[in-house]
Amino acid sequence: MTIPRPRGAALAMVALVALGPVVAPDAAGAAPGNPGAPRYSAGAASAGDPYFPDQGNGGYDVQHYDINFSYDPATRFIDATATIIAIATQDLNRFNLDFRGPEVSAVTVNGHAHDFIRDGQELIVTPRPKLKTGHTFTVVVRYAGVPGPITDPDGSIEGWVPTDDGAFVVGEPQGTPAWLPTNDHPTDKATFRFTAKVPAGLTAVGNGQILSRDTRDGWTTFTWDSTEPMATYLATITIGNFLVTESTTPSGIPVYVAIDPRQVAGSSAAVAQIPKMIDFFSSKFGPYPFASTGAIIDRAPDVGYALETQTKPIFSSPASVGTMAHELAHQWYGDSVSPRRWSDIWLNEGFATYAQWMYTEYNGGASVSQTFNSSSNYGRAPSSPFWQIVLADPGPEDMFSNIPYNRGAMTLHALRGKIGDGTFFRILREWAASNRYSHAATADFIALSERESGQNLSTFFDTWLFQKGKPTTW
Repeated sequence: MTIPRPRGAALAMVALVALGPVVAPDAAGAAPGNPGAPRYSAGAASAGDPYFPDQGNGGYDVQHYDINFSYDPATRFIDATATIIAIATQDLNRFNLDFRGPEVSAVTVNGHAHDFIRDGQELIVTPRPKLKTGHTFTVVVRYAGVPGPITDPDGSIEGWVPTDDGAFVVGEPQGTPAWLPTNDHPTDKATFRFTAKVPAGLTAVGNGQILSRDTRDGWTTFTWDSTEPMATYLATITIGNFLVTESTTPSGIPVYVAIDPRQVAGSSAAVAQIPKMIDFFSSKFGPYPFASTGAIIDRAPDVGYALETQTKPIFSSPASVGTMAHELAHQWYGDSVSPRRWSDIWLNEGFATYAQWMYTEYNGGASVSQTFNSSSNYGRAPSSPFWQIVLADPGPEDMFSNIPYNRGAMTLHALRGKIGDGTFFRILREWAASNRYSHAATADFIALSERESGQNLSTFFDTWLFQKGKPTTW
């Protein structure tokens, strides 16, 4: 994400752990040899992260989301069916989904209608028959109504944000459940398919590749397929009046760009450099991790930021060259490799900001060292509030302030100076390769850096990541 802003909290990961081996229950459902002890239990109602303790759920691992809906911007009414394919990681007599969206009319599990209740953001389902460890199950949720934005503790908005010609759809860190039932934490990645029916003349743009568009009876249906695993906070299906261009990078990656006509002039320089950015970052970080790339540049004046939605970064205003570079770099760091905990957010924003500095230098602007030493970075006085927050755990109120962005990037540049260019860029490539389509934590990056450099970096990382105050040596 960019434009750094004080933002609300988010969620992190707790591993989903299967219970032990399956044993046959007796007639009462208890495990043999332990009468009365239930084999089945409820999946956890939370992933346990202190930043957003209500987010995420336990007991299952989502494999795929398929959402089919119609949306009319004139009424802001959505009529949707979400199909979720998951694997039970424990024997379940109940499980939760995160959902803050419109009224639910029906829930089925494996084709059978089931009881459900809603409690805050929890959609609680009681399947019958119960679900066994290791079994794949399919949940279908039907709902309709008017979705809307979610307001974070810092006052910023996300989720389903109405615009004057459609909807601007973003999810970091807690917005996706505004319109889609999910297991909403970054570590339960899944593939996605979106089928969106909108009034003819509008375009619905989703993650991945477009499979079809079909117009009849005054409506156009768009189908998008995202075949690589994706965290829920990176999902979008944004709707509006867009000018669409399709091309390829020199290396053959499809590029799909949708721009609100009012944003074309202000975004042309950034859009023109997308192929150049992808090729530059590929040379530094390793192969581009997805089957397509592009951008969505909309007009959503109440939002005020851009987000690294997977394969197509989304902008609420005209896209600058620097912001475009930042969001495309996130495709490696943040999208393909996601944070295990939201306190690890510097691994997203610091990496993307450093990549932005690198591209600025490559594109003929200030060198990375000049940016590092500038008055907005290391040039700040030691007494500045900039130095008074712990980078590796900024807290919910500052996780999207400039601290994870700029101090995160500064940490990487200081590391580069300490271990040398060859080792540094080998670490960045290995980080992207070994954690591809997965998630990782600060401790993992420290371990990789020490292994690749052959150095004990505990003092370095303690100074830069875990202490307040302006570092003076490294």
